[in-house]
Amino acid sequence: QVQLVESGGGLVQAGGSLRLYCTASGSMLGIRFMGWYRQAPGKQRDLVASITSGDSTNYADSVKGRFTISRDDTKNTWYLQMNSVKPEDTAVYYCKVFKWPVNYWGQGTQVTVSS
Repeated sequence: QVQLVESGGGLVQAGGSLRLYCTASGSMLGIRFMGWYRQAPGKQRDLVASITSGDSTNYADSVKGRFTISRDDTKNTWYLQMNSVKPEDTAVYYCKVFKWPVNYWGQGTQVTVSS
């Protein structure tokens, strides 16, 4: 079992920055993938950024060059640094880890970008 808690969301002006946190508890052994997803009202949940246990990262085209995913294994925490945010980044952001054979999700944190 893995429990995930996101934090760091809030209201930010366009062009500003925000850092999201995903802190995990439970057994970390065997976690191979961690991703940040977002879901805007009326839209599907989409992958924003991901990082593997081998530190391979991947980003959605819409956030490349603006967002950075990273992790601190000593703190069981993953981060999403969001720079140059845009109103279209407004969504609930979720973290997910894959620990075979289960995907574990956090409860989400709201990010609202004002224009």
